[in-house]
Amino acid sequence: MLGGAIVNISSIAGLVGHKLSNETYAASKGAVTLLTKSVAVRYAQDQVRCNSIHPCTVDTPMMRELFQDPERQRERLGEVPLGRVATARDVANAALFLASDEASFITGVGLPVDGADGVLK
Repeated sequence: MLGGAIVNISSIAGLVGHKLSNETYAASKGAVTLLTKSVAVRYAQDQVRCNSIHPCTVDTPMMRELFQDPERQRERLGEVPLGRVATARDVANAALFLASDEASFITGVGLPVDGADGVLK
C-alpha cells in the first residue's frame, strides 16, 4: 500500500534569521527545511507527503525557565504580533492537520506556527 504523511518538527529559525537562535541551531533547522522539500519531491510518486512545522517560542518548562525575568517576558511577547507564545497544543494541532486527509494536496512546505513572528523578520 502506498501513501502516507511525514511531518518534521523544525523551528522558525529554519525559515528566517532569528536573534534567539545561534548559527549552528539555525543551520540544523535549515537542513530540516531542505530535507522536507527533497523528501516531498522524491516520494510524491508513492503518494507520500512530507511537510514541516516551524514553531517559534513554545511554552515549555525550558522556555519558562529561560524567560523567568518579567522584563524579558514582556520583550519577547512584544515581538509576537499575536501577543503570546505558542503552546504545545498549537504545535500538535498543526501536525495533526498536516498528517490528515484535509492536507492531502499539501507537500513540501514549512508551516510557521509562530503568531506571525517570522513575518516580521
